[in-house]
Order: sequence, then C-alpha cells, then structure tokens
Amino acid sequence: MSDGSAGRRARGGGGAARRAERTAVSIETARYISRNIPNYEVLTPEALEIIETNAETLLAEIGVNFTDNPAALQVWRDAGADVQGERVRIPRGLARTLCATAPGTFTQHARNPARNVEIGGRNLVLAPVYGPPFVRDLAGGRRYATIADFRNFVRLGYMSKWLHHSGGTVCEPTDVAVNKRHLDMLLAHMTLSDKPFMGSVTEPSRAADSVEMCEILFGVDFMREHTVMTSLINVNSPMTFDGVMMGALEIYARAGQACILSPFIVGGAMAPTTVAGTLTQVLAEVLAGVAYSQLIRPGAPMIFGAFVTSIDMNSGAPTFGTPEAALITYGAGQLARRLGLPYRSSGAFCGSKLPDAQAAYETANSLNMGLLSGVNFMLHACGWLEGGLVASFEKFVMDADQLGALHHLARGVDMSENGQAMDAIAEVGPGGHYLGCAHTQANFKDAFWRSDLLDYKPFETWEDQGARDTQVLAAARVAKMLGDYQQPPLDEGIHQALIDFVARKKEAEPDAFG
Repeated sequence: MSDGSAGRRARGGGGAARRAERTAVSIETARYISRNIPNYEVLTPEALEIIETNAETLLAEIGVNFTDNPAALQVWRDAGADVQGERVRIPRGLARTLCATAPGTFTQHARNPARNVEIGGRNLVLAPVYGPPFVRDLAGGRRYATIADFRNFVRLGYMSKWLHHSGGTVCEPTDVAVNKRHLDMLLAHMTLSDKPFMGSVTEPSRAADSVEMCEILFGVDFMREHTVMTSLINVNSPMTFDGVMMGALEIYARAGQACILSPFIVGGAMAPTTVAGTLTQVLAEVLAGVAYSQLIRPGAPMIFGAFVTSIDMNSGAPTFGTPEAALITYGAGQLARRLGLPYRSSGAFCGSKLPDAQAAYETANSLNMGLLSGVNFMLHACGWLEGGLVASFEKFVMDADQLGALHHLARGVDMSENGQAMDAIAEVGPGGHYLGCAHTQANFKDAFWRSDLLDYKPFETWEDQGARDTQVLAAARVAKMLGDYQQPPLDEGIHQALIDFVARKKEAEPDAFG
C-alpha cells in the first residue's frame, strides 16, 4: 500500500485550492434523511421467529458454499463450522453471535466533511444507480456507456440537491479496459465530486487499488481510523459466496471499510416464489456473509442488503414495483433491525425501456417502499431504467427531483405551536381564506415541497412554451446542470498524486477487455 507521503505533503500547501474554493459555486446538498415517521412492519413477532429459526436450520443443516477460496474455508473451520469440500455448515447461533460485533451505525466520511453521512439508525442515505452497461438520453438513444458518460453522471450526482452519495459504478464505461476502468471511475468520484463514494469489487486487486487511492485522498492515518468507502458485495444466490466477491470483502474488512452484503434475489429463479421462503434465504445469506466479515476483522462496518425482485413467469424477465417485492423489502427491514445492522434495499426500480408512465409508477412504488421499510442506504435511488441494464440521464434527474418528496414525507407531522396553526385558524375564522394571514406569510416559503422539474403551469402557458413532456423537461435540466457544473476544489498535490497513481497502474499491465 501507499505510505501516504504524497498526500501528507500536499496538505502542507493548497493555496490554489483555497483560491478556487472562494470562487466556486456553492452546491447545496440536503442532509441525509432522518425519519420522523414509523417504519411499516408486515411480519408479526411469531413470523419473525419462524423465519429466524428456519434461517438457522438452513445454515446448520443445508449450509452455504464458499467457492474458490480455501483460506475462507479454513477460517470457518477455525471458527467451529462443519466444512465438507466447499460446503460450510454453521452451527445454530454462531453466525448471529459473530454478527454482533458489526456496528449498528457508522459514519462514512466524504472529502468534504459537510457531506459526511451517518448510515444506520433512523437515517436514509440516497445513492445513484449502479452497474448498467448501457446509457440512454433523449438525443442519442440507447448505447454502450463510455467514461465520458460516467463522468457526466458523477457531475449530475454532485449537482443534485437530494442525493447524498456519489455511488460507485454509475454506468459501466465500456470504452476503458475491464482491468483498468475502476481506476478512472474512482478518479472521477474523487475529483469531480466531494460526496462519499463506493469502491471497486470486481476483483480483489481492484479493491486494494481503491484502498490505496483513498489513502492518497484522505491520508493513511485518517484511513486507519475512519470509514471512507461503502462497497457492494453481492451473494451469488442461492447460498454461494464466490472467491472474487469474498476476496474484495476481505480487503475492505481488513482496512475497516464498509461493505453491503447483498443477496441478489429474483424470486422464482434465485429464491423461492414465496415471501417467507425468500426472507429465510436472504437472512441466512446475510448472516453467513456478515459473520465471515467479522471473522476477518471484528467491528468491520457491514450493511444488511436485500436486492429483491420477482420474475415474469411468461417471459422470465425481472419485474419491479410489485406487491411481493414490497412485502419482502418490508420484512427484510424488520429482520435487519432485529439483527442490529444497517439496512440496504429498494431504489428507483422499473422495467420500462423509457422514462415513461410505467417507469414512473414502478419507481414511485419502489421509492416509497424504501422509505417506509426503514432502508438506511438506498442504492439505485435515481437513474435506473430497463431492469438495471440502462442508466438514463433524463430519469436520473427525474428521480433525483422526486427524492425531495421523500425528504419532506420523512419529516412527519409538525406538532409544534406553529404546526398546530391555531393562531391562523383564529385569525381567519369562518368563511375567510388563509392566503393573506400572518401564519401563511410566515410559512409559505417552506410550507410545501415543490418539484424543481415537473410542470405546474396553466395549459395555455404550457402549450405556448412547446407543450413539453417530462422527458423533454428533464433533458433540458440535464443540459443546464452540466452547463452550470463547477468542479469542487481539491488540493493540487493530492489531485496530481491520484493522477500519477492511475497512470502508473495503467502502465503496469496490458489492456484486457474480456
């Protein structure tokens, strides 16, 4: 790993960065959501106990596979598990006991401390879409994503008020070699935004590169004591933990960096068709994965993940915004809270090919479900299209705008003296109106959430201005945001050290696109 000397030396200067900071446009980012509304719970205490018992039975009698990872098998043997080949059977209670050392809440630090987020408890942190190989915009249609697209999504994320997190693989830049694109993606997150971000998980060495780049950005000493990355570790459901993902988890856990341990569930394909059966498998997979992280390093921050969708039994395509997915998401939230872990689920999910009515219905269902289920970290909160195959520029800003509604709903009901509004009711009396009363004058600016994107104009005005639908309005907003973008200041020495690291790593091996 880097000794961090370049990063520490750079902190001694920074005059140009300070001058840039004085002239930079201030970008407003809302504080992460703190819920003042109750979580919606669908499972009774008896149902929860049945699912927890069944998950323990699954781990003890059926077991899970840790593939291509002999070291992990030895770790489990030493912990008291029954290991036969690559099958690991975990005695009842062992996984839950191990999970107890993972923190219930943790802070992910951003390079701008004002953007730090608290993950867990009553909080909700919103992050953009992750992983699509394609992008779509109104002008160019559907196409393979490039690093230029990636950088523009990072810029939009930085400019989006209601988005707290820069995310990770916002789209897959297919014009950069597979073995090197993680370097360009991390560099973009670190330099084009000052919000928190995610590391690479596609190969353990890429996770190690992520740690080294963060040592340059934050300094070795700071990294040693603080969490600066939250990265996504998917389980190969059903019940398989492959060596690549576990290798990345091991790198991050040893470095004290957070991971989302997330079963990848398509009901009827990777899990049973029933809600209770799927919840049992999800819980068992999370227990095994989080327990393993704590065997690597007790206290490593972990998030209980649940990516859940159902399947169309006619076409085999995944479906989103469905009642069954909602029930699983609500139930998994209850299980996560009983386990004492932060919870990741939900997002702006839809199966639509365009940012149309289908996309809006399914996305609205998914976003509201995430808020009410107690999600603490919502990946895919904006930009998701076509079942996750496409990152849409227009849908990114459409979704990011609607995240403001979640912030306001989460505030709950104001029961202060001002909230009760008795003075307004007394002033207006029967038959009057509230438009001019003192209470309205004092509160009108902040009384109601208002979209920055949707059209509220009278028909005649709307028609005179081009009769634009939401996708056209969103395309104009994308162009304006990218036109207004100004890069957040970063110490010149740190910036150059990151560029040098990326260049050195890229030169060290040939391109690989397979």
